[in-house]
Amino acid sequence: MALGLFRVCLVVVTAIINHPLLFPRENTTVPENEEEIIRKMQAHQEKLQLEQLRLEEEVARLAAEKEALEPVAEEGQQQNESRVAWDLWSTLCMILFLVIEVWRQDHQDGPSPECLGGDEDELPGLQGAPLRGLTLPNKATLDHFYERCIRGATADAARTREFVEGFVDDLLEALRSLCNRDTDMEVEDFIGVDSMYENWQVDKPLLCNLFVPFMPPEPFHFHPELWCSSRSVPLDRQGYGQIKVVRADEDTRGCICGKTKLGEDMLCLLHGKNNLVQPGREMKDPLCARDSPYLDTMQVMKWFQMALTRAWHRIAHKYEFDLAFGQLETPGSLKIKFRSGKFMPFNLIPVIQCDDSDLYFVSYLPREPSGGTPASSTDWLLSFAVYERHFLRMTSKALPEGACHLSCLQIASFLLSKQSRLTGPSGLGNYHLKTALLHLLLARRAADWKAGQLDARLQELLCFLEKSLLEKKLHHFFIGNRKVPEAMGLPEAVRRAEPLNLFRPFVLQRRLYRKTVDSFYEMLKNAPALINEYSVHIPSDHASLPQKAVIL
Repeated sequence: MALGLFRVCLVVVTAIINHPLLFPRENTTVPENEEEIIRKMQAHQEKLQLEQLRLEEEVARLAAEKEALEPVAEEGQQQNESRVAWDLWSTLCMILFLVIEVWRQDHQDGPSPECLGGDEDELPGLQGAPLRGLTLPNKATLDHFYERCIRGATADAARTREFVEGFVDDLLEALRSLCNRDTDMEVEDFIGVDSMYENWQVDKPLLCNLFVPFMPPEPFHFHPELWCSSRSVPLDRQGYGQIKVVRADEDTRGCICGKTKLGEDMLCLLHGKNNLVQPGREMKDPLCARDSPYLDTMQVMKWFQMALTRAWHRIAHKYEFDLAFGQLETPGSLKIKFRSGKFMPFNLIPVIQCDDSDLYFVSYLPREPSGGTPASSTDWLLSFAVYERHFLRMTSKALPEGACHLSCLQIASFLLSKQSRLTGPSGLGNYHLKTALLHLLLARRAADWKAGQLDARLQELLCFLEKSLLEKKLHHFFIGNRKVPEAMGLPEAVRRAEPLNLFRPFVLQRRLYRKTVDSFYEMLKNAPALINEYSVHIPSDHASLPQKAVIL
């Protein structure tokens, strides 16, 4: 840095010394030719002017190029704007096309005339007061109606169950005695399910539903396949499954010989070389569909009907009544006819147990009008009836004494039954009522189901159904519901499956949906008059009486 300061000082001193004003004029050196200096200065000035002219020309050329580029930029901007406008119109046209397509699909089935006047979102009650502002009878009226009309009508349910069970035991024992263990199906003991065994049966005559599990003869066994085990299952097949009939010597899934290459000197004692499956061998499995290893529901129903007929002929002489089939399409629908003219119906339903769980595959279910039919005869409906019975029994132990949960279900089922007789069956059934109750039991505290809250819980149950109807969404209680207690022992595959919407038929069938909604509100409208008609008039001073527990 010191060297730099020295150089600056040296330059300054040199400039001061060489400045012309510091010397006398006579000692200065004057150029000999001043004209030459002036000429050089003029030449330098001309050069500067030429450079100025060149710069001006350059600026003018650049300005001209800029003016020429402006129309091109404007044209490009206009093209971009037109492209954006074209994209917008394309999007609007696509949206309009989709709206038209959805409207066409909704109306291609020929909706009823009342649906043509407005959209389904205009259904009454969707945005109004709950239950359209309709009020139910008070607590005293409901209690009296329950004691008078429901409890008294179902008092002989225990005797009916006892009689039917005794007869079915004898019938199945006769069926077993006629079967060949080497070629025929093996029938196991029956299982009581549904309302008669859950203590909420209302309709007369009392109806017992009995599951009859059966197993194939040796060396065959059943291999169930749930719908949730496959990723590409249509929506209409959710909740169904198939049952593959497999020979014991052909099923190597659980044996190491099917996964490991054995040496020439090693032999599997279960699956020897003589028992290996031949690629072209024809399947001869019992009750299977043609050219298929899967069990056929039609073949099972035909076999079961013939087996019951033979068993009855074997023991008919022991009884003083006749046994007949109630419905041709349901082979297990039986009817006991007494000589007095009375009759007692019951259902024997052939089922197959799903592995070691309480799930059962059923060939038919004689209950829900809106339930879809299977797409194939090899599709079996999965029933949770045993799990439902276990859940209600487990929940009842935690509820207060005389809880009103079954009373709510019985009253709602009674109203639905009477309305169905007035206006015909709709898409709403007792199974939907029970599903709604199961959801509420899981969501509500145990203390909320005291006997004194019968009117409040019944109102909540009907409001839950109304909301589910208007949204067209009522999820199955067990399928995909991870809130179900693990103590139920539900298979993990079913717990983790996608929730199943029981109201899905309403999305596809608008006429059925409209009829169901109208019938539901008509039922609510008729409920007060219907309850008063089936019960004795209650004096006004009874409203102040202490609340009485409802014991089931």
